[in-house]
Amino acid sequence: MSVSRRALLTTAAGTAVAATSIAPPAQAAQKAPGHAATLGETADYTVAKLRAVAPGVSGFPVGTKFEKWTYSQNGDWVGGFWPGTLWMAWLHSGEERFRTLALASAEKLAPRQNDTGTHDLGFLFYPSWVTAWRLTGDDTWRTGAIRAASSLIRRYNPQGRFIRAWGALNDPANAGRVIMDTMMNLDLLAFASSQTGDGKYLDIAVEHARTTQRNFPRPDGSTPHVYDFDPASGAPLGPGTVQGYSPSSCWSRGQAWGIYGFTTIYRRTGHREFLTTARKLADFALGALSPDHVPVWDYLAPQAPHDIKDASAGAVMACGLLDLSRATGEPRYREEALKLLTALSETCLTRKSTRADAVVARCTRNRPSEDGIEISLPYADYYLLEGILRVLRPDDIDRAIDLSTV
Repeated sequence: MSVSRRALLTTAAGTAVAATSIAPPAQAAQKAPGHAATLGETADYTVAKLRAVAPGVSGFPVGTKFEKWTYSQNGDWVGGFWPGTLWMAWLHSGEERFRTLALASAEKLAPRQNDTGTHDLGFLFYPSWVTAWRLTGDDTWRTGAIRAASSLIRRYNPQGRFIRAWGALNDPANAGRVIMDTMMNLDLLAFASSQTGDGKYLDIAVEHARTTQRNFPRPDGSTPHVYDFDPASGAPLGPGTVQGYSPSSCWSRGQAWGIYGFTTIYRRTGHREFLTTARKLADFALGALSPDHVPVWDYLAPQAPHDIKDASAGAVMACGLLDLSRATGEPRYREEALKLLTALSETCLTRKSTRADAVVARCTRNRPSEDGIEISLPYADYYLLEGILRVLRPDDIDRAIDLSTV
């Protein structure tokens, strides 16, 4: 038997043993006294909602219209979150139906492995294919995720040391455009380097993170959504925005991507400057939160904090803060994450609706375009459940998404 085959069987066997020892919800909830009841009830509600809705899902949810999911058949940029949410439901409930549905949904993303037209391959393949490999040991998922990482690094601009966000490789439009969201796609590259032993993937991730770190954060820790560079020389041109109020504002979900993304790249590299940046971004966002702990869509828009909310920003931020607390050893970040998760659980769920397909309401996709104002979004459901399970079932989440630090 080859070494790789032997390792695969060992991984699969280890996963099978772990899968049979998932703690029941009540036992897991005991690990988070004070917040456990609320968060446990939310996790149970999520599983019940998925139990009812998932069998009828006909594609990849992208957002709701009058509380019902609308779908993309190729996954758009959000395709990884539906199978990811199903995996989270499986970890919490142990119900085999969620595992089966997660695998079937992830398989539909297979054609996107070779997609060089987007930076969002981390969003597409980490919660779906990487998690599938980590929880099943089936090497098909690992191989596909690495292939997606190879597609992603083709978007790297060596002159500017950045991964371009949007547009085909041969399209001059947006060729120098970098967005904060890409920080969340870098972990797919770290995964590829760890699995292949080829450092090129992680090297590109680090260079992109350093470029983002140099140009995005303002002295107060706020960030723009976009930063533009000359694609030929790599010279920085200045901030911009698409989903924020203005180039000088601070789109809350982008800030959350930054908190989570910089903490993750720190964990994969041990480079403490990334941890320092994550803390700077987190401290600004925490200072900008209103007392209800549900982020406004843009922290620096003129009507903030009395403006449209984005619960998805709160869910992403909570996960990032839990990660940051663990990385820094500072309890205050965990305490703030628990406040966020509790606030979302108490004020942003769809409990009173008999129509709703989703779990989390009060999300805003793109305020400037009037696209999806206070609707439900698939990444809100995913990150809310990930955050809750980080609190209630940290060992299970570690098996799924790898919480280790080098």
